[in-house]
Amino acid sequence: QVQLVESGGGLVQAGGSLRLSCAVSERAFSTYAMGWFRQAPGKERGFVAAINWSGEITYYKDSVKGRFTISRDNAKNTVYLQMNSLKPEDTAVYYCNVARRLAGGQYSPSDYWGQGTQVTVSS
Repeated sequence: QVQLVESGGGLVQAGGSLRLSCAVSERAFSTYAMGWFRQAPGKERGFVAAINWSGEITYYKDSVKGRFTISRDNAKNTVYLQMNSLKPEDTAVYYCNVARRLAGGQYSPSDYWGQGTQVTVSS
């Protein structure tokens, strides 16, 4: 059973930064694409960013381009989401996911999710 554990969320003022981490208990981690999603109250969970197995290819939701950076450390089985210039509309629970498929910019999530980490941005 693959386990994912997110950390790094918290309360920050608008314009601030946070770095989320997702540790994955899968020996084959370095072969999987990974993604970050978020879910705000009353809304569906939506895609934020994705990274391919090597870390060379990344994709972002339009509204976070230039502010968020996804990266990974395959030696540590960890994927990161650096979030800068945070806005109140970024407030959500953030989840990481092991990709079922990432091709041509299209991300298909697997059933493997972490428990989520809360990010709250105050205005």
